[in-house]
Amino acid sequence: MSKPHWRPAHASDLPAISAIAARIHPDLPESPAVLAEKMRLSPDGCRVLVAGDEIAGYGLSHPWKRHRIPPLDGLLERLPEDADCLYVHDVAVLPDFRGGVARPYVADVEQLARASGITTLALVSVYATQPLWQRLGFRPVTADAALRAKFASYGEGATYMLRDLAAT
Repeated sequence: MSKPHWRPAHASDLPAISAIAARIHPDLPESPAVLAEKMRLSPDGCRVLVAGDEIAGYGLSHPWKRHRIPPLDGLLERLPEDADCLYVHDVAVLPDFRGGVARPYVADVEQLARASGITTLALVSVYATQPLWQRLGFRPVTADAALRAKFASYGEGATYMLRDLAAT
């Protein structure tokens, strides 16, 4: 089997992406319509991890505003014209394919952000993944009550994190 690699996501990948999302995020469900909208609004930020003939993971990102967290399982309708960050909405990889695959996805997203003139990556870390994201250059943001309320639906222990591309 070939080494897993990232490629652009296609509409035909949506069933596999939805199945992985349901398996990896049973407590944070999102409808296929929400996932499809992200792919439609920001196709360059949406990728799948391919291992042989199977999709083993996905990453979804889109332009957004710092400190404004998109709602889970909510449609965005449109992207902000004055986006100041690239928001990494979700990176989900099946357990058998984890280990070193997040770094190339983040490198792709960083390149996309820089090409768009965006100097910040943002995300909400869930499921105790904060150490992984810190290894990839993200730093936790001390959240005030308003920001904490915005990501409460992401579950206990969720942490808002930023990566300053201007510093790297």
